[in-house]
Amino acid sequence: MKFKSVGIITRSQDDSIIESIHQLLMILKEYKCDVMISRECSIDNVSKINENEIPKTVDLLIAVGGDGTILHAANLSHDFDLPILGINRGQLGFLADLKPDEMQINIRKILDGDYTEEKRMMLKAEIMKANGELQEDRALNDIVLQRSETGRMLNFTTSVSNQYINNHAGDGIIIATPTGSTAYSMSCGGPIIDPSLDCYVMVPICPHTLSDRPLVLPQEKSIELELQQNNKNKAEITIDGRSICEFSENDKLVINKSKKETILIHPPGYDYYETLRTKLYWGQDIRIKKDK
Repeated sequence: MKFKSVGIITRSQDDSIIESIHQLLMILKEYKCDVMISRECSIDNVSKINENEIPKTVDLLIAVGGDGTILHAANLSHDFDLPILGINRGQLGFLADLKPDEMQINIRKILDGDYTEEKRMMLKAEIMKANGELQEDRALNDIVLQRSETGRMLNFTTSVSNQYINNHAGDGIIIATPTGSTAYSMSCGGPIIDPSLDCYVMVPICPHTLSDRPLVLPQEKSIELELQQNNKNKAEITIDGRSICEFSENDKLVINKSKKETILIHPPGYDYYETLRTKLYWGQDIRIKKDK
């Protein structure tokens, strides 16, 4: 598929990001692509609309920034099955493939139809409040139940497909997709999961009991989380880094695999394991300092 209309998503007006967008616009103009960008962007001489309207009018989203920008783009586009391409102007960049110095040649290849698509699983969160209110959302990386008061542990219960698993005491728990396994989950000791696997992982955050370990589950299982009745501390739910709501006694969080997926566009030669080696310094002796 060749892309005729492109939306550009960014969350920063940093000079390096604006520079990359200018370069990108020149290439898109060369290929006669229709371009849409958010009204908040400081760049002129391009069509601007409200950010949440962009996915309705284009057939490719390009996220310029870090992985957080791609998560934002995935949240905007999950109802439209739009492919997303990431230009890395952030830090680690597990999701944003294109480096600035490789952007121009790879963008041209992608616009010529030389690319691969990869579908990444998403999670669906259903938050059932004690007053009967139901709130739904989706995650590409992770859904987190965490304490919102400094220095106080949470006490909560987990079940899998309505089968009781454990009572937990600690700072919270992360439910991560394979995509999210290299994010917050990894920093809490969770495993790295190949994104082609249909599973997800529960990872306790600073558990009070050392036997409280990460648990990998198949995609067909659901997860139910509730605060214990004796829990007097405040909790909240975050999804892909977004604060969603407070979570209280008698509320219930149910997590399932979403029917929606995020479609990522990769340049020719993309290799997930090469990304891991590069970002995590595998196969390198980091004690050896490179010459400046």
